[in-house]
Parts: sequence; structure tokens; C-alpha cells
Amino acid sequence: MNEYSSRKPDQQYQDLLRLILEKGERQTQNNQAVPCTTFFKPPDLDFDLSNGAPLITERKIGFWRKAVGEIFAMINGAHTVDQFKSYGCDWWSQWGTKEVCTSLGLPEGDFGPGSYGVAFHNFPTPGREGGFNQFEALVRGLIEKPWSRTNLVSPWVPYYASEFGDRKVFIAPCHGWITCYVHGDQLDMCMKQRSCDVPIGLPANLIQYAALLLTLAQVAGLKPRRYIHSIDHAHIYDDQRQNVEKMLEREPLRFPTLRITDPTIKNLFAFRAEHFEIADYDPHPAINNIPVAF
Repeated sequence: MNEYSSRKPDQQYQDLLRLILEKGERQTQNNQAVPCTTFFKPPDLDFDLSNGAPLITERKIGFWRKAVGEIFAMINGAHTVDQFKSYGCDWWSQWGTKEVCTSLGLPEGDFGPGSYGVAFHNFPTPGREGGFNQFEALVRGLIEKPWSRTNLVSPWVPYYASEFGDRKVFIAPCHGWITCYVHGDQLDMCMKQRSCDVPIGLPANLIQYAALLLTLAQVAGLKPRRYIHSIDHAHIYDDQRQNVEKMLEREPLRFPTLRITDPTIKNLFAFRAEHFEIADYDPHPAINNIPVAF
């Protein structure tokens, strides 16, 4: 990774915000019941990790460690509010209410068989007790067949996640379609996101998947190189617009350094949020209480 002083400020996040506001289309009907401006298939966000980790600087993201904890909860099969809390991520309580879960035939606080943790760790598979662990297979592929184009993961369990199946998840997975590419001893990762709340969700997604890329590289004996974030539906809700305009008034700054504190960990499922640290992070002040649509 380049020295902090030689890194270039990254403006891809601001470019995406401007694109949505200037060229996006109005959407008054959606599952969140909050009008928004949306842009379908914006350009990919492509981050060279030698220029720092993609933790946005337009506002301070003080909750980055919760986001990192969330992704490792997911790959370890977490599917309840309490399980996520044990990984240091406490923001799922607002969705996993008794009322919401009961409406889907789920126990209170249970995200259901269509959730990220089940798809990643116990993908429903006929004849396979406990399901299929996609990340276990991904690590094996990166080590044994790094050239393979099937080193990928999907969070989508169609029957349980679709609006027209037997829906058993209170928030259908929005992110987590992962494809890996190895060139020599270098690892690139692309994560596709079907739906993205750009002011609130994207900053968390960027840093958590960058952290995941670092861990995949470490356990597979590779060097992390590029993280590519691809979005289908990118949106800004109407009640977020004032805060977005404030961020667009600020100059992008240099990205910080994200590192794993224990280089001896070789088991992907052993990583936790406390195994990461951020250095050289000097963002603009936080913007608190940006509304979340759910």
C-alpha cells in the first residue's frame, strides 16, 4: 500500500451521488414507501487498494467496525438479531421486530432461511444436511484452482427471498454477489449489489467487503489488489437529499489504511471485527441522523 502522503483523493463516491441527483429517475413506489431518485446500473466503483481502503471521507464513518463485524457474522451463518450482536453489529434490531417476523411466520429476531447468513453458510441443498457452505468452497477454489471462473458466491435463495415464492426473510439480500479473480499472486474481487441506499448503506458495504477481500487474500496466500463494487439500483431517498448536498460541498480526502492485526489467521471463519484497524483516517466531520428507509 502506498504511503498516505502519496495517495490521491478518491472522488468516485461523490461522482455517484451527483450522477443519481442529476440523471437519476424519480421512483415514488418501492418497498420502503419513501420516494427516491434512482439510477439503474451506474459505472462500477473501482478501487486500487494501494491507494488506501475505500472508507469514505465526505463524512466520518465511525461505525466501520460494526460493518466489518456484520460481514463476518454473515459468512459464519448468523441469522438472528442476537447472533449479529455477538459479532459487534447491533443495527438489525430495528428490523427484526416481533410484528415483522410474525408476519413472515418467523420467530422474533430471526431473519429467516432467505437471509445472508443462511445463503452464505448453509445454502439449502437437497440431500445435504446443514446445506452448502459457499465461503468454504470459495476459499478452497482460491487455493486449489485460483484460475477458475467459478470462484464466486451468491446471497440469493430464490424460493425464500423472492416476492413470489414462499418469502421467509424480512429484508431480501441486497449485496453479496461475489466474484474473485486471481492474477499471479494478486487477488481482485468484485461485489455486485442489486439495491443500494447510497448515503447510508454504501459506506458500510465498501469497507466491509474491502475487509473481506483482505481476509480472503490472507487465507489463500495472495495479495489484495483491486476491489470493484457494482450496483444495479442506486438510490437516494428524498429525506436524505439535504445531507447528500452537504457531502457534495466537501472536498474528497485521501483514503485511510485498513490492515489485519493478526497475520497468522488462516481460517476465514475465525476473523472478527477486532482483527482490523484503521490508520490515517482524517475525514470531514460526521453527519448524524441521516434517515434510513426500511
